Amino acid sequence: MSNPFKALVVEETDNGNFERSVRQRSTADLPDYEVLIEVHYSALNYKDALSATGNKGVTQEFPHTPGVDAAGVVAESNDERFSRGDEVIVTSFDLGQNTDGGFGHYIRVPGDWIVPLPDGLTLRESMMWGTAGFTAAYGVHHLMENGCEPETGPVLVTGATGGVGSLAVALLAHNNFEVTAATGKMDQQEYLESLGAKEIINRNTLTDDSGRPLLGSKWAGALDTVGGDMLDVVLRQTQHNGTVACCGNILGGQLHTSIYPFILRGIGLIGIDSGMCKMPMRKTIWNQLATDWKISTLDAICRECTLSNLNEEIDTILAGKQVGKVLVKVETD
Repeated sequence: MSNPFKALVVEETDNGNFERSVRQRSTADLPDYEVLIEVHYSALNYKDALSATGNKGVTQEFPHTPGVDAAGVVAESNDERFSRGDEVIVTSFDLGQNTDGGFGHYIRVPGDWIVPLPDGLTLRESMMWGTAGFTAAYGVHHLMENGCEPETGPVLVTGATGGVGSLAVALLAHNNFEVTAATGKMDQQEYLESLGAKEIINRNTLTDDSGRPLLGSKWAGALDTVGGDMLDVVLRQTQHNGTVACCGNILGGQLHTSIYPFILRGIGLIGIDSGMCKMPMRKTIWNQLATDWKISTLDAICRECTLSNLNEEIDTILAGKQVGKVLVKVETD
């Protein structure tokens, strides 16, 4: 049975440009996977904005509905692990990239992509975390697993006003870390302090052209969301046996550094790939976010929009002006 539903659709025009609009689609047009989910909430990520503007590195074929995040209720299932009415989360994998995503009222996905909604989280709360929050939590998990503890010293978060950065600041503060937040938006100091940051520094201080292989030790650990030359400086400033978790490339995909932070200070550099995180770890992280890591500042970090005003939020994130995270309520009519 096919059902009509509302979705944001990105289409390629005859002249090679891309247009996006909210219009009716049909569940018959969705991929032939095992589980049909009625989406209640999604979230806006930078990757969604790239897909929404026709970036072929993210999405190969159009028309397409972006949205790498979705939370909702199972409508139909040919997978014995899921039944009609189950509340579930789907983030990452290929959702919203080459598989129609959460900016529509229905998605159809493989059962292997689905996480049952943990007790302690609502569907809305799960998308206030979304991929950004899951990435932040996965990074914090790795920092703590590698010996980073509150008593070992300050932890740095770069790109601190973005979705991943904001949630990382709040989550580290919740776990009693002394958080230093680096940002180019110094007018957001009050916002970052409300999330628990103890110190806010201008991102321009994380530059160095001295050529020295090591700099003064500052950070017991760091969660870097920007990459590029800033990541090199952070590595050279990290304390002995510290850990840096890297999950972004806003400043570039190349890392020019030396071996000395690794062999003279014993630091660790860990890449955070939340997109293909294995299911046992994925469930562990979501369960932590529903219990011990449940924070009280989600409403301060997130603002809500609907499909009808999502276009302006996409323009904002592409312009580098987003602060915090955008929660998308998916309308049913």
